[in-house]
Amino acid sequence: MRVVLAVLFLGVVGWWITIQPSHDRPWRPEVAVMPRAVIDGDSVHLTGVRNFDYRSLDDFTVRYEEREVQLSHLTGLDFYVSYWAEGLVGHTFLSFLFDNAPPLSISIETRPEIGEGFDPLASLFKQFELIYVVGDERDIVRVRTNYRHEAVYLYRLNTRPEDARRLLLIYLARINELADRPEFYHLLSNSCTINIVRYANAAGRQGRFDIRHLFNGLVDSYLYHSGRVNTTLPFEELRRRSLINEAAQAADGAPDFSQRIREFLPRVSRR
Repeated sequence: MRVVLAVLFLGVVGWWITIQPSHDRPWRPEVAVMPRAVIDGDSVHLTGVRNFDYRSLDDFTVRYEEREVQLSHLTGLDFYVSYWAEGLVGHTFLSFLFDNAPPLSISIETRPEIGEGFDPLASLFKQFELIYVVGDERDIVRVRTNYRHEAVYLYRLNTRPEDARRLLLIYLARINELADRPEFYHLLSNSCTINIVRYANAAGRQGRFDIRHLFNGLVDSYLYHSGRVNTTLPFEELRRRSLINEAAQAADGAPDFSQRIREFLPRVSRR
């Protein structure tokens, strides 16, 4: 019996090892294109930047663009928390802010195939590949606020420009690595908030692991109590004023969408 169990165990381990991630699958259109970045001194040329035009959640014009940004014009960083349902788990992503270009959002997500949806348990077992969706806020943010009807909170971080630039370069390196070599998404080790913290550490963040990095529906509380957002207001007041759904729905597809969703946010001094 021991021999049989050992053989079965080794067989399962061998089968598990043979499961490899791939770029060659029938992807849903919103994750069909892997972005890439070419860095030339101060300039960054990005391809595969998503900027879909949505008429409804399932009716949209597929549009991937190229963007050029300058590192010297990167001035800050904003943090989003989006909830399918209010609770312990949400989705987090960043927008990099420039003084001469629209914000650039980067969202670390699963890469589902046509007909697939996200399943947290399945994500622990090599079910989904990983993608870094690079896009315009009129897509990355608006699809969540206006069409998926998720509750979306936007927090201004007091990150220094030089720290934001280091973080963006780390993101860009990972984007290119992933375009060259696919990886599996993993809820506990290769997911949105875990990777944001990992890259912030590499960029010079000072701080230890916090359980709210895993229970990322509470990560805005972590940002507040670690002094990374506006702390002149009580946390509950800051959170109430950081909910952007109403502003996003009013702005909808307006060219100044990014400006309008920030109009009434509490300000923060960049360190």
